[in-house]
Amino acid sequence: MFEQVEALAAEHAQLGIRMSAPDVHADQFLARRLGRRYAELGAVVATYEAWLEVDGDLTAAHELGRDDPALAAEAQSLAERRDELAERLRRLLIPRDPSDGKDAIVEVKAGEGGEESALFAGDLLRMYLRFADRQSWRTELLDVNESDLGGVRSATVAVSAKRAPEPGRAPYALLRHEAGVHRVQRVPVTESQGRVHTSAAGVLVLAEADPVDVALDEADLRVDVFRSSGPGGQSVNTTDSAVRISHLPSGIVVSCQNEKSQLQNREQAMRILRSRLLALAEEQARSDVADSRRAQVRTVDRSERIRTYNFPEGRVTDHRTGFKAYTLEAVLDGVLDDLVTASVEAEESARLDAVGDRPVG
Repeated sequence: MFEQVEALAAEHAQLGIRMSAPDVHADQFLARRLGRRYAELGAVVATYEAWLEVDGDLTAAHELGRDDPALAAEAQSLAERRDELAERLRRLLIPRDPSDGKDAIVEVKAGEGGEESALFAGDLLRMYLRFADRQSWRTELLDVNESDLGGVRSATVAVSAKRAPEPGRAPYALLRHEAGVHRVQRVPVTESQGRVHTSAAGVLVLAEADPVDVALDEADLRVDVFRSSGPGGQSVNTTDSAVRISHLPSGIVVSCQNEKSQLQNREQAMRILRSRLLALAEEQARSDVADSRRAQVRTVDRSERIRTYNFPEGRVTDHRTGFKAYTLEAVLDGVLDDLVTASVEAEESARLDAVGDRPVG
């Protein structure tokens, strides 16, 4: 284990030197990629150095504790601290999704339930926007198709960190656990007799791809323009500003109409297309991994739910981890920390079991 950590420490030191080179700062995508890796390794190195320091103090406390009861008591505390650092180091060294350090693109789509599903999709969109704000992330609405009652038929939002995040704290690393079908149980605004209805909305989370991650040939693209559609507003239904891009080899189709110009909508659509192609490539490379993109959302069907939001009881239940909380209002206000943490810890535990509980040192 120490050999692995020492190799990562050497890589961290080399990256520090590399990042000071002028050519790195001239290439924003290269600088971003190196910065992510540097931050990831920095956490490993800092934890390893802390472990070494505590281990040294523990050795000294054991030696001197034979004659000093106070040092003997301190040795117990140091041993517990060393174990904590060893556990953190083990978790930091768990093999992770290769895209965990990236920003994210979140797609929310209404499913079964008609207008009520669209209203719920709008609630989910606001929930993620507020969660991102609580994390001090940036958000950018790339595309949205609203319903007549103010809900959301579909929406795509880019979520990015303002600085290089710690391992496991990047937007994609946390938000990818939100991918799946979300079910709501409540009395719709359109229900006149007060009956509780069940509807669903789907969430798809992609790692945002840098242009260097995916090579696109213009010959593989078909670009169509059309009139924007929606409930109204400037430039809607007045100009051919909406853009639809079809990637012919994969069959992936992306459309954007949120911006006022064709150029802006084309740029946004290309961002989404690159991210979908990156997800597709990663899925094909690891088709046996259960959390690949194909397993995220196949259909927006209530039977494939990952989470239920029960309004009459004020309850939120995550069906993957069994986590349950009666804080529905807070969750919809973006307080997702406990839900996300439960998913992250469940995944980490499964990966620890897969690699075996190897002691540090």
